[in-house]
Amino acid sequence: MRRINAYISRTVVGAVLVVLLVIVALDAISALVDQLGELKGAYDFTEAMIYVGMTLPERIYRNIPFSALVGALVGLGVLASSSELVVMRAAGVSVAQITWAVLKPALLFILLGVALGEFVTPVTGQLADSRRAIAQGDSKALESRHGLWSREGREFMHFNAVLPNGRLYGVTRFKFDQQGKLIATSFAQSAIYQGTHWREEGVQESKLTEDSITKRKFYWRRWNTELSPQILTVLVLEPDSLSIRDLRSYSLYLQQQGQENSNYRLSFWKKLLQPLATLSLVLIAVSFVFGPLREVTMGFRVFTGVIVGIVFQTSQDMLGPASLVYGFPPLVAVLVPIGICLLIGIVLLRRAK
Repeated sequence: MRRINAYISRTVVGAVLVVLLVIVALDAISALVDQLGELKGAYDFTEAMIYVGMTLPERIYRNIPFSALVGALVGLGVLASSSELVVMRAAGVSVAQITWAVLKPALLFILLGVALGEFVTPVTGQLADSRRAIAQGDSKALESRHGLWSREGREFMHFNAVLPNGRLYGVTRFKFDQQGKLIATSFAQSAIYQGTHWREEGVQESKLTEDSITKRKFYWRRWNTELSPQILTVLVLEPDSLSIRDLRSYSLYLQQQGQENSNYRLSFWKKLLQPLATLSLVLIAVSFVFGPLREVTMGFRVFTGVIVGIVFQTSQDMLGPASLVYGFPPLVAVLVPIGICLLIGIVLLRRAK
């Protein structure tokens, strides 16, 4: 039985790796084409290739569930087409044992995904975005297409680029009074974190009153704020690119600031339950091979896997925003597609016995 498990695992791992390689390659080529429209300043074709290369870990992480689904269908389909599954069943190997042999290599890809999502993609994603913003020469206020906004009390802030080492480029700040009137604006070419505060450099400040505007310039200025490099690291990335721990901490920060955090809570549950989603997709792939896809061609199996993956992803993409609009828990939006896949997989496998 150990040899049979190892053989099934090798077949499935090989199939998943091939599918993952193809999908990530297509995704990277598409991203490179998109970046051609972003060429500006020092951001040339070489920099665009470096940007796409630095975002490869995120693309791998994002495509692991889909690749596991199609790869499991292909791997088991190869065994089914050569009648090896029939021989295994005739030798006394149960459907449950074959299912477990397929799920074990899936766990390896789940661990790979967790490692990438928690420790690699947040760093490489921020480095890629910051390198692109600096190469494009976005050093003036509100000039960057990829900058970010934040709010603290009655002050709104815009950052053109945020580096992981605690350095900011293009810091624009707007201060409002209790009546919502603009009372001061400032722009700093850069800011460096000093442990307890920020040091702004190259500052231009304008203070507005009822009948006048006062302008001042500072070589450097102290900036006291609750924003830290850790919080800005979270802020600069899309919620789906953040680690689970960063999503949780920033969601709490937004709650303390009285800001909406539903989008970050949704991404938190999606990333936390991604291993379960991957397992549910692999389970439904196994159930299809032992059920309705037992006698079909390999091409039809791949086509079915692609359709199931698209339907699964689309349902999550639709239920997620719906939870934000209609107010039902994001956890429910994430769990519904996973639960449906698990239910279908379990029912089909029980029938296969």
